[in-house]
Amino acid sequence: MDKFQEIFEAIKADPQNKSYTEQGIDPLYSVHQQAKICIIGQAPGIRAQESRLFWNDPSGDRLRDWLGIDRDSFYTSDKLSILPLDFYFPGKGKSGDLPPRKDFANKWHEILLTQMPEIELFILVGAYAMKHYLPLKSSAKTTDVIHNFQNYLPRYFPLVHPSPRNNIWISKNPWFEAEVLPELKKRVAEILKN
Repeated sequence: MDKFQEIFEAIKADPQNKSYTEQGIDPLYSVHQQAKICIIGQAPGIRAQESRLFWNDPSGDRLRDWLGIDRDSFYTSDKLSILPLDFYFPGKGKSGDLPPRKDFANKWHEILLTQMPEIELFILVGAYAMKHYLPLKSSAKTTDVIHNFQNYLPRYFPLVHPSPRNNIWISKNPWFEAEVLPELKKRVAEILKN
């Protein structure tokens, strides 16, 4: 059994995930030893969990467009890893999905990341990912973090979540499509080319 499979089995066996494992639900993430880019998201949605395919929705279509990556490459490239803050659908809340479970990423991310020594860029999708990976003050506003994305390069690239719920935010912040996305596409293309 390789190391990635050992970790996968350990995640399934963790008492924190017992209810999912008993229902036959496996953790949903994608890791590769040769990965150069790691996309950190929130947690799988119910559609992703049921289809066993992460980012399998309109948000995923938009994210792939932002990255300049086609659907096939997104799911098959060994240079790309997908590591949400929780590997299971956390449930529905009053205004969308519940947040990822606390301390889940602290328990599993570092173990997995040590197996991916070639990662050059972490793409942080949404406020939860930014708050987990960036040294932000509690008062930091997501818009400001994204607008000042160059402060976090070359290691981290913060993005608003590509959900259709953020259409209003995108229309109110035209600099995002004009300045941020071209730089993101350029960096992703350069890294994946090597």
